[in-house]
Amino acid sequence: MKKLVISAFTLFSLGLFAQTYQFQNVIDIESTPVISQDRTGTCWSYATISFLESEIIRLKGQKIDLSEMYNVRNTYMEKAENYVMRQGKAQFSQGALGHDVIFSVEKYGVVPIEAFQGKEDSQEKHDHTEMESTLKGMVEAFSKTKKLSPKWKQAISSVLDVYMGENPAEFVFEGKKYTPKSFLAYTKINPKDYVSLTSFMHQPFYDSFILNIPDNFSNGSFYNVPINELIENIDNALAKGFTVTLDCDVSEVGFSAKEGIAVIPLDAEDKEKAFLKEIKPEMTITQEFRQQEFENFNTTDDHLMHIVGKVKDQNGNIYYTVKNSWGSSGERVGNNGYIYMSVPYTQLKTISIMVHKDGLLSKTKKSLKL
Repeated sequence: MKKLVISAFTLFSLGLFAQTYQFQNVIDIESTPVISQDRTGTCWSYATISFLESEIIRLKGQKIDLSEMYNVRNTYMEKAENYVMRQGKAQFSQGALGHDVIFSVEKYGVVPIEAFQGKEDSQEKHDHTEMESTLKGMVEAFSKTKKLSPKWKQAISSVLDVYMGENPAEFVFEGKKYTPKSFLAYTKINPKDYVSLTSFMHQPFYDSFILNIPDNFSNGSFYNVPINELIENIDNALAKGFTVTLDCDVSEVGFSAKEGIAVIPLDAEDKEKAFLKEIKPEMTITQEFRQQEFENFNTTDDHLMHIVGKVKDQNGNIYYTVKNSWGSSGERVGNNGYIYMSVPYTQLKTISIMVHKDGLLSKTKKSLKL
């Protein structure tokens, strides 16, 4: 994205010129190119791996294209074990969360894309539809058996081998041999450095709790902070050169990947427009309204993306530059695959963020005892 768009759309209404978006960079942190998750529900891996790629740039000054599917494959095994051992009383789907990538990285390491593509060479795009259906049938059957065979994990792994390929035990990168664990050490990524924040009123602030959303199959914990402090931490991280993962709801009418904009209009009539193409006043978001929208399921855990900077419009309104994983072009994708997400949208629709602990505000680190 690096050189940002300057203007967007021109509209005329009743013969009058409507004020259209014009953007100027405020913060632009280096990241790897936008790619597509194709026909998979693995945004969680694409967003978090993109985040780790930016971390490697920050830590080493080196761009490395990591394999998203290596961690997806390993997380499928974790999800399968969770589902079977809970005898089917758990979630098994293509979805997961950012901390699941961190868990996978800590346990299994990381590999570059050339070491693990996660699909057959002849396969143009990733498509997990058939694989998920096959795996779901298997774990369902295993969870209901009276006596579980010791070979059930091997059976699951064999299916993953067929659809995604075998996990590499070692590989060569830039002329040197690595294992996934030794390559993790090479990247300088320390999984223990990353923390997840959320903001909800049904749990005490400045404590950690398990967020009850469907994709949190691993029962990961989140630190709970007031929403304004969560936004302040995003701003602080970006100002210090740290990027941020974002788990949020993208079902709002004001979210448009095609137009590259996400806003929460103040006027009810504006909310009915399919895609906003001009600057409109936005809602003031309170902690209470955010909680209400979460508890009535208007805000749900839909999609993970990667915040890599900030822009402002000609009125001085701030938007976060959010890197998506739906490709950089196409019928449904505009703005080279990036979304400019307003602060009100981020306040209302964020489920959680992940950031390096050094990107947090000092007061937040102190309150969380980090």
